[in-house]
Amino acid sequence: MKGKAVYAVCMVLLGCGLNNVFLEYIIKLDPGAGHLITFLQFLFIAVHGFIFTSKCGTAPPKIPIKLYMLLVVMLFTTSVVNNWAFAFNIPVPLHMIFRAGSLIANLIMGVIVLKKRYTMDKYISVIMITLGIIICTLATGNKKPKTPCVDCDTNIPITSDSAEDSAYFFWWVLGIVLLTTALLLSARMGIYQETLYKTHGKFPSEALYYTHLFSLPGFILYGSSILEHASIANNSESVQIPLLEIGMPILWVFLIFNVITQYFCISSVYILTTECTSLTVTLVLTLRKFMSLVISIVYFKNPFTLYHWFGTLLVFAGTLIFTELISLKRSGSVKVKKN
Repeated sequence: MKGKAVYAVCMVLLGCGLNNVFLEYIIKLDPGAGHLITFLQFLFIAVHGFIFTSKCGTAPPKIPIKLYMLLVVMLFTTSVVNNWAFAFNIPVPLHMIFRAGSLIANLIMGVIVLKKRYTMDKYISVIMITLGIIICTLATGNKKPKTPCVDCDTNIPITSDSAEDSAYFFWWVLGIVLLTTALLLSARMGIYQETLYKTHGKFPSEALYYTHLFSLPGFILYGSSILEHASIANNSESVQIPLLEIGMPILWVFLIFNVITQYFCISSVYILTTECTSLTVTLVLTLRKFMSLVISIVYFKNPFTLYHWFGTLLVFAGTLIFTELISLKRSGSVKVKKN
């Protein structure tokens, strides 16, 4: 594997892994901060691209800007909906498992849009992934966080009424619908992006810049939410920043690190797609998701039952079967594209 590819793999594992850690810290303090997180991520990537990709507007785009517009709409919608789902009682581990089901969405869109036909092992793997996600979803269900006791001396818990439980379940179902919509839209975006690159060539830095830049006006729709949660961040507990010897609200510390690691994560994925085969990319991203899932369960002590583990095993095993890892390993044909 070439040096650039090794760098990309390391940065995907490190950058995306740390990004999920900071995301979990944010969500635990403010579950409704999804729009603020997405806006800051898009703003950072747009500013970085303006300086280093477009050379402050002096470098013309290699792909006509009008062709990016559909990509902009799909990327913006997918990103906003994915982060928004946390406000609908969706725990981080379930969010990760759900997004690991992207192969299902890709296969469905391939059949519908591109009229593709797949081999039987592809359909079997997709069935495994689907069952895994369903099992994890049902295992999570409408489990509310345990309510603290009324009198800690007697340790008598508060019993929530059925109306409150029903409301919680309703919002959870809506969160599942949002994640499903984002999954399908993301797959459709991938097909459009692939078509665009085949016609005009691959320019990952340019695509990253323009899709994030032209998405920024869309956040006007969520201005009130962004301002509300920025205020919550301002009023969060202050912590001392090492070396700088200044205090800063802890939520802003987590947001800043989340934005920076998100940039390293997504830019490294773009590099990986140009340096490695699709098989290698899928394996790296699958490994990254599994590592993030383990960290979320072990470090953040998110509830995870045997049903969750069984469902997770089905999801990742189905992913490996879909990428034909087993048969490719037997023939020793796992390769990396050469420069």
